[in-house]
This record gives sequence, C-alpha cells and structure tokens, in this order.
Amino acid sequence: MTSMPVAGIRVGAPAQPADLVLRNARIFTGDPRQPAATALAVRNGSVTVIGGGREVAPLVGLQTRVIGALGHRDVPGLNDSHNHVVRGGLHFVLELRWDGVRPLRQGLAMVREQAARTPPGQWLRGAVGWSLESVAEHRMPTPAALNAAAPDTPVVITHLYQAAILNRAALHAARITRDTPDPACGQIVRGHDGEPTGLLIAAPGALLLYSTLAKALVLNPEGQKGSTKQFLLELSRFGPADPRPGSRRPAPLDRQGETRRRRRVAAAQPPGADRNPRLAHRRRCPAHG
Repeated sequence: MTSMPVAGIRVGAPAQPADLVLRNARIFTGDPRQPAATALAVRNGSVTVIGGGREVAPLVGLQTRVIGALGHRDVPGLNDSHNHVVRGGLHFVLELRWDGVRPLRQGLAMVREQAARTPPGQWLRGAVGWSLESVAEHRMPTPAALNAAAPDTPVVITHLYQAAILNRAALHAARITRDTPDPACGQIVRGHDGEPTGLLIAAPGALLLYSTLAKALVLNPEGQKGSTKQFLLELSRFGPADPRPGSRRPAPLDRQGETRRRRRVAAAQPPGADRNPRLAHRRRCPAHG
C-alpha cells in the first residue's frame, strides 16, 4: 500500500480556473431567488459562480487569488452615474452633514460647534444629507436661528437644489442687499422693510444657489488635496465602485496619480445643444447639479 503525499492528491487543474475566489463571506446577491451566499468566483472581470465553498472549490487553480473574508459582509459595487467627485471633493471638509439629525436644535448645535472650528473668512456650507422629511419639524431652520448659532461665521444651509437659508454674516459676505435685484433663475425673499430675510428660492433653476456659493473662499491647493482625499475615503465607505463626475476638469489628485478611483467622465453638453432652445434654457437655469 502506497502512502498518500503530504501535499495531497491533485486530480487535475480546472479547465477554466477562476482569477479570484472569495470564501467565507456574507454575500448580498440582489437576486431574490438566491439572496445570500458565502462564496463566489470571478473570471475575466465577471462573477462566474456564486454559492458556497463547495461550488467554488473546483475553480481554484495555481494562479487563482483566494480571499478568506472571515465572515465579513460583501456587497456589489455601486456604479454611481451622477456624482460630483471633483466639485464635492474640493470643499468636502467645509461641509456640515446632518445625516440622522432629527430635531433641528441638534442640527443647530452642530452649526454652533462647526462655526467655532471654521477659520475666519471661510463659510460653513451645510447641511448635506438631510431633507424636510428627515427632521422632526419638517421645515428649514430660520435665519434668526442661524444668526444665534453662528453670528460671525457665514452659514449657508441648502435644501436639495430648491432653496437656501443664509445667516446675516453670509448675506454680507455674498454682498446680497436690499438693492440686489432678483436673478432670472431665482428669488431673494425680502421682508416688509425690503431687506433680504436670508431665504433664497431656486426657481426655476439652481443658478442662484450656485452663484451664491461661488462667492465663498476656496481652500488653497494643499487644502483642496486633503479635502478630496477625505471625500474619496467617504465614497469608499459607502461602496461606489465607479462614480462618474459631470465635469471634464481633473481633481487635484489626478495630476499626481494619487486618485485610485477609476472614473468615466460624462460629456458636459450633448451634441446640438446650441440648436435646442430647451437645452439652452437649462444652461441658463440649471435644474440641478
């Protein structure tokens, strides 16, 4: 009787070995017929087998990369077709997020804390990650509440692409006065005395919000680089595998080869846009980002 080799008996290499095998994972498939799995195999960039360890074991070849997930969750990568990787990264560290904020007083407390950390001259851009439906009061904060929370720091709280609330310091920094005319694509809400209240209405387009935020100071190149890095880390936390920015201008990290994220740049303007009056109106009064 012959002895069994210590390395085991290799019957033969698989005809089409996988490039990658993931095992011992908690995989969300998105398929209602098989909503969960523990292993998968990838070949030529495509998932070829998904199931358990027994199904992927025959596909392991000499060159197959095998990853043990140690029971961690694995989800499909998200292809985000509209993400402002460039614009969002440049000032990400200046933004205040209201994810999970319920009472407005909690959000205003965050404004107060962030204003204390904001360098003089910089604006506090806020409240990303919220809507009227996400807060208990189902309304925007008042300009008076922003004035009390941050009397000296310019604060802009936007709600989607529809409106914005500015405190007194932001109105002054944006040079919005009683003599400032309403733009073609929006309204500066005024009180009975003719003075701006701090509420900007973006209708029919968001140009008023864009032009107001454009008056804020920008970070220096090193600050933009660090802010973009933080933004990419935040994107990675949520899992997008292919965010596509609507801009041709490269991010600060692109020129130095430090951006690890593959991005496909969408055309900023379709062919024939100049001959389409509806598209020309959208360029003057963009509806959203």
